[in-house]
Amino acid sequence: MHVDGKPFRTIWPHPGDPSIVQIIDQRQLPHAFVIQDLKTWQDGATAIRDMAVRGAPLIGATAAWSMVLAAQASEDRAHLAQAAEGLLATRPTAVNLRWAIERMQAEEPAEYRALAEDICDEDVAISRRIAEHGLPLIEALADEKKGDPVHILTHCNAGWLATVDWGTATAPIYLAHERGIPVHVWVDETRPRNQGAHLTAWELGQEGIAHTVIVDNAGGHLMQHGQVDLCITGTDRTTRSGAVANKIGTYLKALAAKDNGVPFYVALPSTTIDWDLDDGFAIPIEQRDPEEVTHVQGKHDGATVQVQITPDGSPAGNYAFDVTPARLISGLITEHGVCPASEAGLRGLFPGGARG
Repeated sequence: MHVDGKPFRTIWPHPGDPSIVQIIDQRQLPHAFVIQDLKTWQDGATAIRDMAVRGAPLIGATAAWSMVLAAQASEDRAHLAQAAEGLLATRPTAVNLRWAIERMQAEEPAEYRALAEDICDEDVAISRRIAEHGLPLIEALADEKKGDPVHILTHCNAGWLATVDWGTATAPIYLAHERGIPVHVWVDETRPRNQGAHLTAWELGQEGIAHTVIVDNAGGHLMQHGQVDLCITGTDRTTRSGAVANKIGTYLKALAAKDNGVPFYVALPSTTIDWDLDDGFAIPIEQRDPEEVTHVQGKHDGATVQVQITPDGSPAGNYAFDVTPARLISGLITEHGVCPASEAGLRGLFPGGARG
C-alpha cells in the first residue's frame, strides 16, 4: 500500500544496514509518520508489547525478525530460547506470535533471515488471495446497487498496517476500489486505542477510498436504517470451530448485524487458526493498561498530546478482545476461499489442519 504515493510495507530490513529492522511506529499515526529502528530482539518485543506494531499477522512477522536480531547477537541455543520466551510473553491472544516463533526455532539460526523474509512474502501473498476471495461479495452487492456505493462497516484495524501489506478485512475493499467499484467504509473509531480512527481512516485516505469515522456505538443505528450493506472484520485468533477473538466490540457488531440481516464476514489468514482450540471462550483475553481507557491521544496546536478523560481515582478495565461465536458469522474469508464458520467449513478448505 502507499504513504504519500510511495509503496510501503509495515516491516523491512534497513536498506543501508541489514543488521537493523525497520517498522512504522503505529503509535504515532495518524499525526506523524515515524520509522523506528529495531536493533535487538528486546526492541522487537517492546514494539509488540507497546503496540508500535499490532495486528496478528504483523505481530508474527515482527517476532520472526526479532529472532533474526537475537541470532545476530548470539546463535547459542539458550540465548535464542530466552529470546523466544521473552517474545511469547508480549501478547497472549494472537496465535501468529507462537506460530512464527516455533517456525523460526525449527530452523538453524543461519537460516533465520531467509525464513523471516519468506514469512513476510507469504503474508503479502496470503492477504492478496484474501482480497481475491472476498471481492465477489462486494461485486455481488455492487450489482444489486446498480452504481450506488457499497457501504461496508469494519471494526478496529485489519488493514495493511495489521499485516505486512494489503491487510485482511480491508484487502477486498482495496481490490474493489482498484477495480473501479464504488465503495464507502464506515470506520468504527474503536476505543480504547482508536485504531479505526487513527489507522484505518488514515490507510483509506492514503488510498483515496471514501470513508466516514463513526463512534463505536453508531453501527447498530446505521444497520437499522439500511446504511450498512456488509460487515467485514479481522480476527486475532480463530478456533477450529469458527469462533473468533477480535478487538473488543466486535461481538456487539455481530449481534447488531444478525438482528438486522446484514452479512457479517471475518477475513483471516490461516495462520490465525488455532487448530488445537475448539472453545472460543478458552481463548486468553488480554487485559491491558487501564491508562489506554482513561487517556486519549490526539492532535492539539500541531502537536500530538495525551489527555486524561476520567476523574482522578476512577478505576478502568481494559479488555482488549471479545469472542464472537460462529453462529453470528456469515462466513470466513481465507486465502483458500470463503467457508462457513465451522470446523467442517475450515477443514474443507484446510484438510491438513495446521499443515494445510
